[in-house]
Amino acid sequence: MARCEQGYLCEVCGVDVGEITDSDLYLRYVLGEVPPEQLHLLPERHLRCNPALAQYVVEAAFEPVRCDGFFAKDTLDPAFVGEEEARVTRGWKRLQEIPTLGIPIIEYPLPEVRQRLVDDS
Repeated sequence: MARCEQGYLCEVCGVDVGEITDSDLYLRYVLGEVPPEQLHLLPERHLRCNPALAQYVVEAAFEPVRCDGFFAKDTLDPAFVGEEEARVTRGWKRLQEIPTLGIPIIEYPLPEVRQRLVDDS
């Protein structure tokens, strides 16, 4: 079956990532970690299937995710953790509002990421 007929299957659990608001790939795009030209090439995951990133979403509407091992935030520098929590939570909030905004995909990223894209072009 062609990818377009399958939807976007999570490379970790194999289940369809049915909503952009659950997408690890699009959160990373919003955060500026994935360039726009790579979106259609990279594998998809549910955000919860990537605990190394999901652990930094600190919001009442998002059930906390624990990451074990080397990348667990409780083993990292508290200043770095605080910065990542602020950055990733801000990106997650942006991701949650995207379906209601009616904007083109190039406008999904956070404002500073969009500005960086303009400056780099």
